[in-house]
Amino acid sequence: MKVLLIQPPIQDFYDTDIRLQPLGLCMLKGVVREWLPEITVFVRDYHQGHGRRDIPLPPELSYLREYYAYSDSGPFSMFHKYVHFGAPFDGIADEVRRESPDLVGISSLFSPYHREAAACAREIRKRMDCPIIMGGPHVSAMPFAVLADPNVDFVVCGEGERVFVEFLTALLSGSPYDRVAGLGYKRNGEPVLNPPAGNYRFDELPLPDFSDLPPERYRFGNKPLCFITTTRGCPHRCEFCSVHLTFQEGFRQRKPEQVMHEMEERYSAGYRAFDFEDDNLSFHKGKFTELLRLVTRRWPTGEILCTAMNGISYLSLDKEILSLMRQAGFRDLNLSLVSAEEQSLTAAKRPHTVRKFLETVELAHSLGFRIVAYQIIGLPFETRDMMVKTMAVLTRLPLLLGVSIFYLTPGSPMARGFPLQNDADVLKARSTAMAVETARFCRDDLYTLFITGRIINFLKGLKLGNSQVSLKHAIEFASTQGKRAMIGSDLLGRLLEEKRLHAATSKGHVLLPRFRPALFFEVFEDAGFIRTREGGTIAVERC
Repeated sequence: MKVLLIQPPIQDFYDTDIRLQPLGLCMLKGVVREWLPEITVFVRDYHQGHGRRDIPLPPELSYLREYYAYSDSGPFSMFHKYVHFGAPFDGIADEVRRESPDLVGISSLFSPYHREAAACAREIRKRMDCPIIMGGPHVSAMPFAVLADPNVDFVVCGEGERVFVEFLTALLSGSPYDRVAGLGYKRNGEPVLNPPAGNYRFDELPLPDFSDLPPERYRFGNKPLCFITTTRGCPHRCEFCSVHLTFQEGFRQRKPEQVMHEMEERYSAGYRAFDFEDDNLSFHKGKFTELLRLVTRRWPTGEILCTAMNGISYLSLDKEILSLMRQAGFRDLNLSLVSAEEQSLTAAKRPHTVRKFLETVELAHSLGFRIVAYQIIGLPFETRDMMVKTMAVLTRLPLLLGVSIFYLTPGSPMARGFPLQNDADVLKARSTAMAVETARFCRDDLYTLFITGRIINFLKGLKLGNSQVSLKHAIEFASTQGKRAMIGSDLLGRLLEEKRLHAATSKGHVLLPRFRPALFFEVFEDAGFIRTREGGTIAVERC
């Protein structure tokens, strides 16, 4: 029996292909190799390494045209073209037909990209009549909606390893599917979803099988990168997150020596960068510390790179752990603040505090970390003023702003307070859609704050050392730092003088009418000064 597992392409205004190594599919290949060695499994990533092409904007997103209207060569530019990242659907289906598998599995990781997974199924079904199974977080959030697709025969809910092995066993033997816990299928054309059951023990799972993925395809800097996980699930229940639907058995952790064994295996295969994709990597301080000590004893500083692009909770971070992280190869630190308003953190059910965040940032900066802190703008329970205050707090810290626009994640606790999401709503469950407006803020506010974050980062990224300079001096300095920085210097100077923001297009400067200058100045004046990533200070005169 031959099984082909597919990572689909994605369609959006931008791509994050470094984050899309198909770890889950490689986990499935690993367990099948271990428990059903008579079955041959191939993993195909049709996203990374297959080019890109511009495509029409979906009608449901047509309202974005006036926001993403121009190809802007400046450093504050927004999105413009809607793009298909990866192989074309018909090309994928033609290749699958040539492979002639007995079963096709398709990953549906992110809800807004489910249409791409469905398109793969549709084109494959046109060419051959083999069963198609889907899994992933989106499927776990909306299993019956996925099963309603005539091109999808089966779905996997929750963690997939045990479900997949037992499903393949039933498929081989012809035994009833109703005995496979967590499997969705169709009985006489009607969708059926079996109750879930426990997965295999996380610390007993075999290693993911990356043999179908060339190490040089995925890179972090100039080093081959692979994904790795030390935990599953998250002990927290943030209102905007749906991770609990996939990892229903709670928070679990592997032994540090097991993780080290996997890192050794990957190192032998040529990987030199490790991205820990945990939802809460540092929750168990003791085990994380033990792992870091093992890594520092095995590899000298600089031999490998470690990162946690999924973000890391700052609740457990202290001087000991941060120092060990630096020794182990961590250079970048992604922290999710969400909001600097304590009442917002309470509403989001986040156990984090602003005070702990501020302490962690200053400590991490003193140890030499490059920090990005993420703010979510557009949370339904926040006002525009609350978003401004959070951005002002981050502006005064030695880090870059990661401004994320809120979107309603299917299956999240917060989604229960909204009408049932339809296909168009799911498509809009992405930051670029700026889909959620309330009586407290509008889309123009989100658009303006997002661009304001880019302007602030432009200034924060200037190599001014630890000096204290005026905003005028910083803008003049930027004009000497290359063509793009010179454009940014000019645009920012015009904004300060004329109270209007322009895009730098091939036809000259074009006014951005949806940008609200008053809101931009409100952030600057609330901040009072800008602290650069290096630790310098840019004084913001009253605008």
